[in-house]
Amino acid sequence: MNVLYKEQTSHHDISIYDTNTFSDEKGSFRVLEFSNQAMQGAMDLEHPDRILFEYPRAMIHLMQVNAPRFERVFLIGHGIGTIASHLREKRFTVAELDAHVVALSRRFFGYNQDNVRIGDGRQLLNNEPPRTYDYILIDAFTDKGTPLSLTSLTFFQIAQSKLDEGGAILLNLMGKGEHDPLLAAIHTTLREVFNHVKAFALPSEGRRDLQNMILMGQNKPITRHMRHMAGFVEIEPGYGHILMDEA
Repeated sequence: MNVLYKEQTSHHDISIYDTNTFSDEKGSFRVLEFSNQAMQGAMDLEHPDRILFEYPRAMIHLMQVNAPRFERVFLIGHGIGTIASHLREKRFTVAELDAHVVALSRRFFGYNQDNVRIGDGRQLLNNEPPRTYDYILIDAFTDKGTPLSLTSLTFFQIAQSKLDEGGAILLNLMGKGEHDPLLAAIHTTLREVFNHVKAFALPSEGRRDLQNMILMGQNKPITRHMRHMAGFVEIEPGYGHILMDEA
């Protein structure tokens, strides 16, 4: 492993390094990592357009199959800009709290679009005109996971008001699958706002292992082709409590 950059900002403990292995694959890779070895982005240096993580591939499939002609996307959480780079022909508005992350994505990962706004993603979304977006994507993490402010009932109501009639919200989450009480709460809260909600997870070896999960909510039935879901399987979270904003 060759460390290229390391810094602690007011928001993140950031590391960038090159490695010759990624998920048991040999090659040449570059990784953006936050504290606790939490990978936030990775690039195949020999094939930069390749998407290494499963969750962006699954989210892109869900977007394309449910609204093939979508154009406008609001994304909270920049990382290295994987999804916006892959869908560069679409009109993205990207919200990122940490300006250092954006600068590093340009310097080390070649992000070259002028569509990132620095600030709190919820506040930036709230300032957008109603019925503006086809999709809203949540891909934001702190060392404690996805912020409550991006999973509360009020936030989902804000998001719903910014989507067009057939629009949808997708969340990239980490948890313990069907048995995770927080996932159940987010799923239940999302169902208070959207008529149709689906949950997907990457299988894990143990019941207590953290899994990468995707939630999707929209007001029409959700289409998905499991062979294109990058290994994600559909799960049924239990019933949870409604998540409210902190007082």
